Amino acid sequence: MSLSKSKIKYIRSLNEKKFRNEYNTFVAEGTKLVFDLLASCRCQLIIALPSILSAHPELKAEEVITVDEKELKKATFLKTAPQIMGVFYRPSPEIEKIDPDTQLSLVLDGIQDPGNLGAIVRIADWFGIEHIICSHDTADIFNPKTVQATMGAIARIKVFYTDIIDFLQQQSHLPIYGTFLEGDDIYSAPLSNNGFIVMGSEGKGIGREVEKLINRKLFIPNFPEGRATSESLNVATATAITCAEFRRRAKQDFF
Repeated sequence: MSLSKSKIKYIRSLNEKKFRNEYNTFVAEGTKLVFDLLASCRCQLIIALPSILSAHPELKAEEVITVDEKELKKATFLKTAPQIMGVFYRPSPEIEKIDPDTQLSLVLDGIQDPGNLGAIVRIADWFGIEHIICSHDTADIFNPKTVQATMGAIARIKVFYTDIIDFLQQQSHLPIYGTFLEGDDIYSAPLSNNGFIVMGSEGKGIGREVEKLINRKLFIPNFPEGRATSESLNVATATAITCAEFRRRAKQDFF
C-alpha cells in the first residue's frame, strides 16, 4: 500500500496545534523515538521503509504502511527524512497521581522555545524526575520540534498543563524552589528530595505571581565570583545544573 495524498496531508497537518488537538494525535520521527513511544503510547499509524519493517515484524499500529524515501520526504518535518515515522495518540496523564510529598517535580512557567522544552524533558528523564507541570503558555509538548528534541524521553516523562498559580497555591506546605539572582547559593543551601523546582521563561524568567508562591529561592553562582559574565543562563542549562545538584545531594543523603 502506498502513502496517499490524504495521509500525507493528515500527517503534515499535525505540525499545527489546532489539528493535534482536533485529532488528539502527534508525530514522532526516527527509529529510537518511534520505538521508545511504541512501548508507552497507542500508535495510530506507522510509515516506514521496507528494510525497517522486515527487520522489525513486531511493530504494532492500527495501520502500517510501507513507503519509499520519496514518500517519507513528503511527510517528514525534518531536513533529512528518517527511515520511519509514527502517529501516536496523545497520552492523558492524571495530575492527581503526582505525589509531591515523596517526589521531586519540575514546574515550567512560560517556556516558549520547543527546543528548550524538549531539552528539559530529556534532563528530567536523565535525573529521574518523572513529572513536569507546565503553565498554559508553555510550548506544546507535542509540537514535532519538541517531540524530536526529547530524544525519546517523552515516552517516560509525564507532562501536564494547568494553571500553575492555582496548582502551587495548593502545594504551599511543600518546598517550592526557584532560581533568582538574590537567592541562596545552590551549592550550600538546604535541598529536599521532594517538592517542586520552578523554572521561568527564556526572556522574562519566573513571573511575579508565581514568584510569590516560591518559598525557597536559589542562586546558581558564576565563577569566579565578581567576574563580569553573561546576564543569565539558558533555561535548559539552568535546569540541568539545578537538577544535578538536587540529585547529588540526594545521593549523599542516601549513603
